[in-house]
Amino acid sequence: MRVVLGEDHALLRDGLTRLLVANDFEVVAAADTGPTLRHALVTHRPEVAVVDVRMPPTFTDEGLRAAIEARREVPGLPVLVLSQYVEPLYARELLSDRAGGVGYLLKDRVSQVAQFVDALRRVAAGGTAMDPEVVAQLLGKRRSRLDELTGREREVLGLMAEGRTNAAIAGQLFVTEKAVGKHINNLFRKLDLVASGDDNRRVLAVLAYLNG
Repeated sequence: MRVVLGEDHALLRDGLTRLLVANDFEVVAAADTGPTLRHALVTHRPEVAVVDVRMPPTFTDEGLRAAIEARREVPGLPVLVLSQYVEPLYARELLSDRAGGVGYLLKDRVSQVAQFVDALRRVAAGGTAMDPEVVAQLLGKRRSRLDELTGREREVLGLMAEGRTNAAIAGQLFVTEKAVGKHINNLFRKLDLVASGDDNRRVLAVLAYLNG
């Protein structure tokens, strides 16, 4: 699977490259600035991009901007964002474009190699991978409506936001898929969201709504 990596820290960039290669990914380009990342994404059109948010020259949001601009030229380009901090504004901007897989993980999750690789493959396949800490902050944005959810519905919503399927949610919560479906219908109703058969669109809609 072809990957373009955007990371300005040399040691982390090298470490990520080695990790990806060891797990059967092909790193076709490793950029260290926003402009070079955008060029690499448009030129190589990888199967998935792994990008940092803050990159040179200003260390604000070059990495994310490069990914968003590249997605305009390469519709559906899957993007997995790696950031040192939870930055809900950036998550919202990425989620506003619902074409293609998206993910947002904290950098310390990379140490959990199996989970990181699973998240990357999920995004490449058009799915969603959201860090639980990012999800937690997004869930705090619409407190009044969230207060209407039961404890179980909150659990289901959090797992949905992480990109889990109904079967996976059922397995983790030790309930039936039918029960999960019922909880999902209830929380959609309480949050004024229209249910969808497309798991990725469903998760993106929930996150976009919760983040305002």
